[in-house]
Order: sequence, then C-alpha cells, then structure tokens
Amino acid sequence: MLAALVLGGFALALLGWIGAYQVRMRAVGADLVAAEDALDAGEIERARALVAPLLARHPRLAIVQDVAGDILYAGGDPLSAASLWESAMKKLGAARVAPRLAGAYAALNRSGDVRRVAALVPEDRYAKLVLAWAELAALGGDRRRGADLAAACDRERSEDPPAAAMTDVLVAIAAAQRRDAGAVRDRLRRTEGRSVELPPHDRAFLGYLGGIALRDLGALDDARETWTIAMEASPDSIGSALARRERSHLPPAAS
Repeated sequence: MLAALVLGGFALALLGWIGAYQVRMRAVGADLVAAEDALDAGEIERARALVAPLLARHPRLAIVQDVAGDILYAGGDPLSAASLWESAMKKLGAARVAPRLAGAYAALNRSGDVRRVAALVPEDRYAKLVLAWAELAALGGDRRRGADLAAACDRERSEDPPAAAMTDVLVAIAAAQRRDAGAVRDRLRRTEGRSVELPPHDRAFLGYLGGIALRDLGALDDARETWTIAMEASPDSIGSALARRERSHLPPAAS
C-alpha cells in the first residue's frame, strides 16, 4: 500500500512537471514567433530583446539557437550566429540550417567553411548564391569558380525578388573581375530596380555587394558612396556591418 502511494505520488508529480514544461515550451514558442515577426519587420533591436532572455534560459535548445542565430546574423554578428547554427544543425538538420550557416561564414570571409557547409545542401538555391558570394568576394575564394557559380544561378533565374537581385549583383562582381564595365553597370542597374520594393536590410546587403563590384572594377569613389548609402539604409543590419568593414579598407578619399 505504501509503495503504491509513493508511486502514485511520483506519477502525479511527474505529470505536473510535464504539464509545467509544456506550458513553458508554449511560452518559448510564442516568444520565438514574436522575435521572428519583429525581425521580418526590420525591428532588429526588438527581436534581440525578445530572444536574449530565451537564449540565457535555454542555451542548448536547438529552436532557440536557430532563431537567435537569425537575429544575431541580421544584426551584424555572424560569428555568434555561426556558433549557434553549428550547434542547432546537429539536431535540426542541414536542410534547415546549413544555407544560413554558410551565409554566416561568407560574411566572416571563411570560404573554406562555406564550401564545407554548402556541400551539405548542394541543391539549395540560397546555398548556391552564398557559395558564389564566398568564391567571388571572401578571402581565399576561387574567383573563376565564383563566376561560373554566378552564371549558373543566373541561368536558373529565381522568381524570388531578393534572390534575383542577389544573382544580378553577383554577376556584376564577376563582370568587374574581368573588367567588363558595361556589364557591371547594367547588372547594378537591374539590382537597383529590383531592390526598390525590398526592405531596408535587404537593400543594405545588396549595397554591400554592389560596392564590391565597383571596388573590383576600380571605381573606388563609387564603391565608397555605395557602401555609405548601404550603411545609412539599415544601420543595424548585417549589410551595413559588412559595408562598413569594406569601406574601412579603402584608401582615404582624395581631398
């Protein structure tokens, strides 16, 4: 009888703990959705404020790591994002996480890591774009391979506006590296036309890439101006952070 009572009490306690855990997880899920909504609206600081306490309380929970990575990357911290996504990918799988993880490594100029991660999802459209970006612009990138990858993405021609605009600007970078000024200007005009309807953080990122095309063409003043506009378009975004980094490497403007 006593054993039965003890077991019964344990079972009730276990059920109570499970119920409380489920309530906490529903609350976590709701906060993650709110953080993602804020990020989609370009409210990076609000998204960061929503996810920071979740990450502090649940640092090993893969879904928290995944969303926190999105927010940290968008806010200009690709190193922290990469660390979180590496961990989250072990539980959530490469199909869900690898394309964004590759993007973080591209932002960090780590072309070898981009190749490693992109190889996990060889058919993913975004991973192909990121790989082209890394080969064309990152340290240690294979520029010829990057040009081939950009051309392949161009032939596939995505209907998604951000992907189509990114394709155009990557083709512009490849054209700049072979000194085809006309093709560079044509593709950058296309990118500008496509970016009009995009949110500021996307425009800032495209401006970062556009500045690389102009720099590689030798138009340093135009590159500087493009990066400055990108920084102003969305000051707290990854595009702004990358534009600021690249602009800092330019020689001083002529007085």
